[in-house]
Amino acid sequence: MSIGNGPLSGITVVDLSRILAGPYCTMLMAELGARVIKVEPPDKGDDARHYGPFVGGSSTYFMSVNRGKESIALDLKDPTDRATFEKLLGIADVVVENFRPGTMEKLGYGWDFLHERYPRLIYAAASGFGHTGPYASYPAYDMVVQGLGGIMSVTGYPGMKPARVGMSIGDIGAGLYTSIAVNAALYHRLNTGEATKVDIGMLDCQVALLENAVMRFFATGEVPGPMGARHPTITPFAAFQTADGSLIIAAGNDGLFVKLASALDLPGLATDPRYLTNDLRMRNEAELTKDMEAVLLTHDRAYWIAKLEAAGIPCGPINTISDAVDHPQVAARNMLVTINDPVAGVVTVAGNPLKISGFDDPTTRQPAPALDADRARILKELGLE
Repeated sequence: MSIGNGPLSGITVVDLSRILAGPYCTMLMAELGARVIKVEPPDKGDDARHYGPFVGGSSTYFMSVNRGKESIALDLKDPTDRATFEKLLGIADVVVENFRPGTMEKLGYGWDFLHERYPRLIYAAASGFGHTGPYASYPAYDMVVQGLGGIMSVTGYPGMKPARVGMSIGDIGAGLYTSIAVNAALYHRLNTGEATKVDIGMLDCQVALLENAVMRFFATGEVPGPMGARHPTITPFAAFQTADGSLIIAAGNDGLFVKLASALDLPGLATDPRYLTNDLRMRNEAELTKDMEAVLLTHDRAYWIAKLEAAGIPCGPINTISDAVDHPQVAARNMLVTINDPVAGVVTVAGNPLKISGFDDPTTRQPAPALDADRARILKELGLE
């Protein structure tokens, strides 16, 4: 069940989605207080229930994006289960699915049918390529759209094999955009009474997330490629070597560059004709990096972080996941929360970054439901038992 005290309290979501993109969207809605009823196929349920890592036989992958939801198993080809599903739609504000386009129509639950029968029901679909265009019927997974969308072509270092972004940006991006669109659709319905269809394509989301690379291509005619740990349009804004490891320095404007030069005890950098503006620094990036690292290599990373932070220069280490989750700011912002799962025990997952005044952000979350765990209660609520 939802965390209750949230801005979406009172909103009911029927969640047909599985694996990651759709469930991430509905998890965010549950975090914001919506009631999310997950409709799963009988026997196996969501495929993600069978993805590791497992703790006590339970999928932590599934737990992390399905916490706080309810579950009922329904076969949407079975007449009795279809009747139950339609009763559910009658109490829902939103239905979310991430099937291949056409699947809902084959089941008899396409947008046209649903909109006519449930005129206040918002329909949200997240798919690989959206519901229109020549690729609409093609299947897609996260890495497929990472490749097609171009994000892999700008990830990694020049000359290396293509690298996937280190998290499922295709799925997560689609989940985020779907949740934004659903909230906008809810607001539109509040103002007009009109329900709408939300059509999100994972490929669309990848192109949108590449705003900087797309802009640079059309502005310059040059095809962006991988740049390692450098910013494509700002210098110095990259990873630099110190005596014991890499350090991120992000001097994003001329004023910060002057402060950086002083902090490095290299005041001449700020007046060097090669480095007077960001455009000049971009053109002379290799020379500037060499000049900076000649000094940075004389001390360890901790020394430089302390000195640069004192000077007001944005900087930081390249943390491992272990380092990141141990950061005091992560703890202070409640970005690690626990789930007390009846099978796996206490499991730690990422918290909710959506901090909204007036609403609680508890340190614990309700567990993800066992398959069909809420059947009896839901059927009773619908007057079917």
